[in-house]
Amino acid sequence: MDRKKKVMLIVPMLHQGGFERVCVTTARLLAPYFEVCIVLFDSRDIAYDIEGLQVIDIRLGVKEGIAGKILRVIQRSLKLRRLKRQLRTDIAYSFGSTANLVNVLSGKRAEIWVGLRSYMDMEDEGKIRLFVRRADRILCCSGQIEKELREKYRCDKAVTLYNPLDVKELREKAGTEDAQLPWKEAGPVIVSMGREDEVKGFWHLIKAYALVKQKINNARLMIVGDGGFTAYKKLAEELGVGEDVYFTGLKHNPFPYLQSAALYVLTSSREGFPNALVEAMALGLPVIATDCPTGPAEILDGQYGILVPNMNQEPDMEASHIGEEERYLADRIVALLQDEEEMARYGRLSVERAGAFSKEEYIRKIRELAR
Repeated sequence: MDRKKKVMLIVPMLHQGGFERVCVTTARLLAPYFEVCIVLFDSRDIAYDIEGLQVIDIRLGVKEGIAGKILRVIQRSLKLRRLKRQLRTDIAYSFGSTANLVNVLSGKRAEIWVGLRSYMDMEDEGKIRLFVRRADRILCCSGQIEKELREKYRCDKAVTLYNPLDVKELREKAGTEDAQLPWKEAGPVIVSMGREDEVKGFWHLIKAYALVKQKINNARLMIVGDGGFTAYKKLAEELGVGEDVYFTGLKHNPFPYLQSAALYVLTSSREGFPNALVEAMALGLPVIATDCPTGPAEILDGQYGILVPNMNQEPDMEASHIGEEERYLADRIVALLQDEEEMARYGRLSVERAGAFSKEEYIRKIRELAR
């Protein structure tokens, strides 16, 4: 019997986030076919279930200042080099720009796979050129990122690997508990999911929702994700919708909250492959998303949801500033919520499309690449 190849998954932390979730999911999906371990730089604030997984914390968390950051990169690279040798690692697959840098600098004791899980990873051209030069594979979460690597950097190592989705498990988790909502009575709930981060554009969503409420008074807004959202709560209050906007905070099982909603809206200015968008679609929610780089346009593919133009990236927490982009988004939300047939049609299309991003295809492609 052939020895199972040893795969090391490298990630800075496992706090709530898109590529962190993909890392844990990858570990579980690959376990029947490979010997898998996860290497963390810092094990604080783990937001995902890691029971039964081999997790190694190298205890080299963030250091402040430029000198501290450079020192940490060196320390992590040396530690990872030793680990690759000790564990006789065959493939080292890293998630996120920080882990990717350490992976490529830790030497070629294992095949180096760099995972570009966000379009933001493309902003540092120096790092990208380093990855192109030193990595054996560059796994892109969208076809647009692969295309850019091939055209701009002449990189023939890039392949598209969509994030895996286990629709059955997701639906089971959605049914394990009821969402605890703050409203006794509410009409359609608009939902979005993501940590507190300017890139998510939640101020656009809150402003658009304030306009929606003028036409659909019983509509509510829910934002699921980690963070205090102090400025966003203040904005909602100033817009007169503070009691109608619910910030759930971190939820280890966010799916009952997604399932309780009527419509999913994504207002990000940049993404890689927005997991939450596809997860909402798997639960049958119609979706409206910004045409940001990258992900939404590929996922919706011109027919599976409503795409609106990308929005201004500069945060604007002034309640008196509501622009045409928020007005346009609000109009699309109102039009969809008021059309039951379209809501039902887009709900069916969401379920159909989510099936294209299966865990089986993810496993198949990684096994093929690992040969």
